[in-house]
Amino acid sequence: MTNPVLIEVTRGPLVESRHRGSLALTRADGSVVLAMGDVETPTFPRSAIKALQSLQLLESGAADQYSFGEQEIALACASHTGTQRHTELAASMLEKIGLGECDLRCGTHPPLGAKALKSLWRSGKEPNQLHNNCSGKHAGMLAVARHLGEPIDDYCSTANPVQQRVHALLHELSGLELGTNTLGFDGCSLPNWAMPLLTMSHVFAKIVSGVGMSHARQAAFEKIFKACWQEPELIAGPGRTDTLVLNEWSGKVFIKTGAEGVYCGGFPELGLGFALKIDDGATRASAGTAMALVERIVPLEISQQKSAHAPRKILKSWRGATVGEVHSSLELKRALDGISV
Repeated sequence: MTNPVLIEVTRGPLVESRHRGSLALTRADGSVVLAMGDVETPTFPRSAIKALQSLQLLESGAADQYSFGEQEIALACASHTGTQRHTELAASMLEKIGLGECDLRCGTHPPLGAKALKSLWRSGKEPNQLHNNCSGKHAGMLAVARHLGEPIDDYCSTANPVQQRVHALLHELSGLELGTNTLGFDGCSLPNWAMPLLTMSHVFAKIVSGVGMSHARQAAFEKIFKACWQEPELIAGPGRTDTLVLNEWSGKVFIKTGAEGVYCGGFPELGLGFALKIDDGATRASAGTAMALVERIVPLEISQQKSAHAPRKILKSWRGATVGEVHSSLELKRALDGISV
C-alpha cells in the first residue's frame, strides 16, 4: 500500500516536498473514526508511549515514597530539550533516590534545544546523560526499581522487572502478544514493541477516557495527564508542538511525540485516541499532521488562535523573508473535514 501524502512543503507557488504517512483515530470502544494509509503494519511508538512507561512510577508507590510531584511526573513523560531546568530536575530526582547521573543508562547526546545547546557551549561544559531527552523517564524507572528493591544496573533489559511491567501493561491494553518479532530498542536503550497504528490509537482512547480500567489505574493516568498539562514546558520545551498543544488545549488534548515521525494522543472529553506515522520520519510532517488533527477535533476560540498558531512552519530565508510553508495536503484536509465525532 502506498500511503497518502499528508503534508506538503511549498516554496513560492510550487510544492517542493511531500511527506506520506498514515493516521488512525479510534473510539474507546474500538470503533474506527478515521483510517488513512497503512494502519495495520506494526510500527514502533518510540517515545510517544512515555506516559504508559511511566505509569508504574505511580502504581508502585515510588512517586509518593520519593515525594515526586507534578514536575517530576511530567519529566518522567518528557522528551525534553535539555535546558537547565530539565537537567536540574532530573538530577534532583536521582538525588532523592540516592543515585546520580552515572546510574543512568540512557546515554549522552547534546541538548535538543538550540538555546540549551548554545548555553552549554558557552559554559565550556560537555553534555552528560542528564541532557538526554529521556533522562526523566530513566530517573523515574530507577526510582521504581529502588523503591521495590529491584536491580538497577540492568533496568533497561527486557529481563528486568521494570521493563517486564511495561511489557505486561502494553500487552494488557493492546491485546497483542508483543514478542521478539516486534521488539526493538530506542536510542535511549529501552525496549520498544511495535504495534499497528489502529491498536495504538485504541490504547490511547482507553487511557484518556479510563474505559475498561480499575478506578486506581484511571486515577493514576489522570494524575499523569494533569502533570503534563500543568508543566507543558517540561514535556518538550518552548516552541515545540507538544508543549504548545498541552498548554493551549489543557485538559482537552493529550499529545506526545516519538522519534521517526510518530505522534500519539487522545481527547479525554470525547473518548478518542489517535496515532500517526510519517513514512520518512520527518518531525515537521508528524507535528503538522498532529496539529491539523487537534485543530479539527477541538477548535480554539478566535481569541486563542493567534498564540496557538504562532509556531506554524513558515519557511524563511536567512534574511528573514517568507519563502514557503509546511501545510496539510488536500487529501488530509478532506479526510479531516469528513470526521464526525
